[in-house]
Amino acid sequence: MENTMESVARAFSSHRFEDSLPQLDDDVAWELVGGEELRGKAAVVDVCTSLARDLQDVHTSFDQFRVVVAPDSVVVDSVASYLAMDGSISRVASCDIYDFADGRVVRIRSYNVELAPDTAG
Repeated sequence: MENTMESVARAFSSHRFEDSLPQLDDDVAWELVGGEELRGKAAVVDVCTSLARDLQDVHTSFDQFRVVVAPDSVVVDSVASYLAMDGSISRVASCDIYDFADGRVVRIRSYNVELAPDTAG
């Protein structure tokens, strides 16, 4: 994978953590708005590893995936549908804002809202 700011942000927001985690700063902060704030690369890696495991048997499709690139940040606005093996479907609208310094992710702020399964993005 190319390690541009955009490619790193796209990988993280689309749950391809193995491609993006090497680009996290050791002191990265990940704010899950309305929830907790993770501090440090190890804490973020732990959550991403758990999330990847949870999504292993889930089919994920993106109904929307919009990326805006600025000089030192990238914003990813997405709507994803998750189809579990039991047939249940969930849809989540997300906005992830990535701040970079020296080509590495130093801060992520994530907004996530569960949508009704049939809500248009």
